[in-house]
Amino acid sequence: MATDVKVPALGESITEGTLAQWLKKPGEQVAVDEPIASLETDKVSVEVPSPVAGTLAEQLFAEGDTVEVGAIIARIGKGDGQGAAQPAPAKEDGSVNPAGPAETPMPRGDEHAPVADSNAPADLTLSPAVRRAVLEHHVDPSKISGTGKDGRITKDDVLAAAKAKDGNRAEPAAAAEPPRASAAAAGASGRERREERVKMSRLRQTIASRLKEAQNTAALLTTFNDVDMSAVMDARGRYKDLFEKKHGIRLGFMSFFVKAAALAARDVPSVNARIEGDEIVYADYLDVSVAVSAPKGLVVPVIRSADAMSFAEIEKTIADFGKRAKDGSLGMDEMKGGTFTISNGGVFGSLLSTPIINPPQSAVLGLHRIEERPVVRDGQVVVRPMMYLALSYDHRLIDGREAVTFLVRIKEAIEDPTRLLIDL
Repeated sequence: MATDVKVPALGESITEGTLAQWLKKPGEQVAVDEPIASLETDKVSVEVPSPVAGTLAEQLFAEGDTVEVGAIIARIGKGDGQGAAQPAPAKEDGSVNPAGPAETPMPRGDEHAPVADSNAPADLTLSPAVRRAVLEHHVDPSKISGTGKDGRITKDDVLAAAKAKDGNRAEPAAAAEPPRASAAAAGASGRERREERVKMSRLRQTIASRLKEAQNTAALLTTFNDVDMSAVMDARGRYKDLFEKKHGIRLGFMSFFVKAAALAARDVPSVNARIEGDEIVYADYLDVSVAVSAPKGLVVPVIRSADAMSFAEIEKTIADFGKRAKDGSLGMDEMKGGTFTISNGGVFGSLLSTPIINPPQSAVLGLHRIEERPVVRDGQVVVRPMMYLALSYDHRLIDGREAVTFLVRIKEAIEDPTRLLIDL
C-alpha cells in the first residue's frame, strides 16, 4: 500500500507554496526523511521529506504548480521501483493530466530547441532555471554530465556546455544575399528574435509587493555622505590573520558597520523605531536585517541583538547566512522581525544607490564599493579609499536632522574605529 506525501506546515499565515523542483524521479528509492521535492514559499525554499522508506511511485503535481499545505503531492510505494508510475505530464495550459503518458520535460516555445538523444533516459527532469538556460543557449541536456545532487544538471553545467559548444563551432561562410531594403532590416535579419514568458517566482512576487508597499506607505527620503575607509582597512590589514587564527572566521567590513550602526542608534533612536497605528515603537535592542543574495532573489535574515555581539560573532553569523542563503536552507523565523537593515551593494560594484526600506522598519543603510578618490586633507589633495553611504528613511518618523546625524555618527566611527571600543 502506498504512503501519501503531504505538503508540510510552511510557517505562520502561509497556506500554500510553489513546487519548485522534484528531487527524486518515479522509480527511485528513497530513505526515511530523504527530501523528494523542494517548495518555494514567500521567503524561503522548503524541502519535503519522505515519511517512509520505499520507492517514489507517483508524482501528483508538476514543477511550477501551486500546492496548499496538507495537499498530497506524491506517493511512496514498497519494492525496487519496477513498474512504478511515471510523473503526471503537464498539459498545454500548464495543468496536470494524471491519465496521460509520461513525457520528457523540455522547454516549450522554441522550435529550434535541441532534441534529446534517443539513448538518453526518458525521465530526464530539469529545474525551471536549467530549462531556461537550455532554451536560451540551445544545448542538448541529454549530452550534459550533471554535477548536481544525484547527477542532476545544474545551470552552471548548461553554461559550461554552451561555452564548449561555441568554442568548437566554426563560423560558417556567409551566403550571397540580395540587397536589403534598409539598414534596419539588415540588422534585424541577422538573428532570430524571441521572447520567453516565465512566471514570477513566489519570492519575487513577495519582494515586488513589499517594495511597492514601502513606496505607497512611507514618506521615503534618502540622505548621503561619504566615508574614508583608510582606518578600517588598516586595522583589518594588521589584524585579519590573528583574527582568523583565533576565531576561525575572516574579519570583514560588515562587522564594523553593524557595530557603528549600533553606536549611532543610541544617539538617534528613531532610526531603530517603527510606526504602529498612531504609536511609535522604540526598540532598546538592534536586530539588523542584512541583505543577502540568493539564487532566487534577495533575502534579509536577521542578526538578533547585534548591538550585544562581538566582531567575531557578527562575522560568523553573516557568513552562515550567506552560505545557507545559497543552498536555500534559511528558516522563515530567521527572516522575521528586524529593526534596521544594512544592504551592501558594493559587493556587486555599485557606486551609489537609494535603497528602499524594509517595512515596518523605518531606515536602511546602503553601503557601496570602495573607490580611490582625490580628497583634501590639511590643505593637500591626497588619494583615499572612499565609500558613499546612503540612508533611506521614513520621513514620517525620522527628521532630516536625525538622518544626517545618524550618518555622521557612522562616518565618525568608521574613520576612527577606536570609538567603537570606547563607546564614543
